[in-house]
Amino acid sequence: MSNSRITRRGFLRGAGAALAAPYVITSHALGLQGRPAPSGRIAMGAIGLGGRGRHDLSALMANDDVQMLAVCDVKRDARSAVKRMVDAKYGNADCQTYLDLRELLARDDIDAVLVATGDNWHTTAAILAAKAGKDMYCEKPMSVSVTEGRALCDAMQRYGTIFQCGTQRRSVPRFRYAVELAQSGKLGELKTLYAEKAPPEWFEYHPYASLPPEPEPPKDVIDWDMWLGPAAWRPYNATYLTRRFWMANFDFSGGMLTEWGSHTADLCQWANNADDTTPVEFELAEGTVVAHYANGVKLVFEDGKWPLHVRFVGTEGMIYVDDDGNIEAEPKSLLADRKFGKGYPQANHVRDFLDCFKSRRQPVAPAEGAHRANSTCQVANICLQLGRKLTYDPKAERFVGDATADRMLARTMREPWGLA
Repeated sequence: MSNSRITRRGFLRGAGAALAAPYVITSHALGLQGRPAPSGRIAMGAIGLGGRGRHDLSALMANDDVQMLAVCDVKRDARSAVKRMVDAKYGNADCQTYLDLRELLARDDIDAVLVATGDNWHTTAAILAAKAGKDMYCEKPMSVSVTEGRALCDAMQRYGTIFQCGTQRRSVPRFRYAVELAQSGKLGELKTLYAEKAPPEWFEYHPYASLPPEPEPPKDVIDWDMWLGPAAWRPYNATYLTRRFWMANFDFSGGMLTEWGSHTADLCQWANNADDTTPVEFELAEGTVVAHYANGVKLVFEDGKWPLHVRFVGTEGMIYVDDDGNIEAEPKSLLADRKFGKGYPQANHVRDFLDCFKSRRQPVAPAEGAHRANSTCQVANICLQLGRKLTYDPKAERFVGDATADRMLARTMREPWGLA
């Protein structure tokens, strides 16, 4: 949403108040009693209401300056359950439900949206939201292909959209501290970044598998055509809708390398001040991908197991940090008895988005940074699929002298969905 739109809304609200000013103004209307006035709230809608979407929605509604007005999902059960959740929060029955995201986005009274669909829909939904004048908090990975990620970034810039990617570890103190150490030079000259990739036993990969047809549910129960969205059409099978299947299928996702790497590679990119670029060489070494930046820093996608972790190594020190609150450093003096909590809460990340909505500054996880981290993982996937070394041009976002690899940077999108 542009500043002019905010100003116009503010003017209309002010004009309306002047025409119909009450003799008695309640403390709630003035924003007293610890809550912002209604005119100061951010009216929101939510698109995608699965487990992650509900978690995000709860984090957003925990802020008093958010008013959730509408929710959208292709599954009737999800729409109904989340409507009850929102209505219970506000003590009314006002939350509207939608099957088609375009109907929610057409509402002029919604300022911003949560996009928490499956990966397959992130780019298309985000571009539609930007065109509709909505700022957004969008889950990661924010695209299925490099080409889609670039289109998303271009759209956010074109429409002046505030975009926060759901890479919430950028707002978790111990991860931020590790990045600050790397960026500050306290580790010496940065040499090697280690991004954990998900444990291989988590998913049995089936990159382009098709399943036998099953009877398709009524559209109101599950809109199968809308669930597929820009992905290639295939007959309905309930297994497609399970996270363990679609996340391991390259028609719908980049697999666990992009799922996990959207956090771990993202933190490595940030530590290397590389939010506007990617590595330039990708090679296979000891069963994993090793990438090299133009500045000489090396990125290693290392095997691991829970908890999710990253490790930054320089000429004068090292720091390791993970989701369970473990943080180790050499020399130990780098920690200086600092204490950090466990987990990877979203509260600070959501708050950063809401503050940026109001100030119009860029959030901590903007579109370009999220795209560069995600495309680093996507190129690593291509390296694994082709089984050979690749040279990549971050500026052109193309491979150097490799037409075969270039064809893997995009996917065909099913009509009527596209990137325009």
